[in-house]
Amino acid sequence: MSRDKIHAPPPGEFEAERHDWGKAPGDFEERAFLQGPQRRTSEIARILRICLEFVKGFRNLHFIGPAVTVFGSARFPEGHPHYEQSRALGRELAEAGFVVVTGGGPGIMEAANRGARDAGGRSIGCNIILPREQKPNPYVDRFLEFRYFFVRKVMLAKYSYAFVAAPGGYGTLDELFEIATLIQTGKLKNFPLVLMGEAYWAPLIAFLRETMVREKTIDAVDIDRWIVSDSPREIAALIRERALKEFGVTAGPRLKRRWWLFEPDAPGRGKT
Repeated sequence: MSRDKIHAPPPGEFEAERHDWGKAPGDFEERAFLQGPQRRTSEIARILRICLEFVKGFRNLHFIGPAVTVFGSARFPEGHPHYEQSRALGRELAEAGFVVVTGGGPGIMEAANRGARDAGGRSIGCNIILPREQKPNPYVDRFLEFRYFFVRKVMLAKYSYAFVAAPGGYGTLDELFEIATLIQTGKLKNFPLVLMGEAYWAPLIAFLRETMVREKTIDAVDIDRWIVSDSPREIAALIRERALKEFGVTAGPRLKRRWWLFEPDAPGRGKT
């Protein structure tokens, strides 16, 4: 009895199907990216697009000053307790002198950006192009869009001195554990990693302690370094204290723009 063999499609086959994948931004790009080797010209073009996204992110965020990134779901509307808690957090962080960085979308992200604006602070949105849910919110002072999740995650991590995970779904968990892994492996300094919403995160913490620590797939210290709190004021105060004492963050002069490089300045709103 003969066995059927799996054959890779010829390079460039999916370029001919582009018209079927124009309904949602990035659909064709992601499908082609996961199909293995493509034509060399296509691969070079993809590398250039990725590089340009990194350059865009670095240029636009280079001058924002000390920042805190807030992760959370896009699905909580205004008036929901998680939304209002995140708005209070954004306000407290701005009053503590931090720029608030989010994914730039609705829900928790909007709330944190909105809270920063309430306090006269600055906020940044690093949005991902998706077919649904992820639309920019109106409370950001600078808004960037990315095609690639991994580029966006670098931008959300690179300029921040602390990370707050508010209640969220797969995306929030992905971002939370990305940061946790970087800290665990020493690729990222021991910046504060905060879970805001004690009741929401309690089952996850229990699973990590009672299953993963017991099975020794992680160490207890990997969980002990996390901060769990329901108080936006307490979170902001703790982040400010750690930033000042452990990392030497100050409110001194920001880096200067180089006009001949056409570098954008920091967002114009709020504190410096």
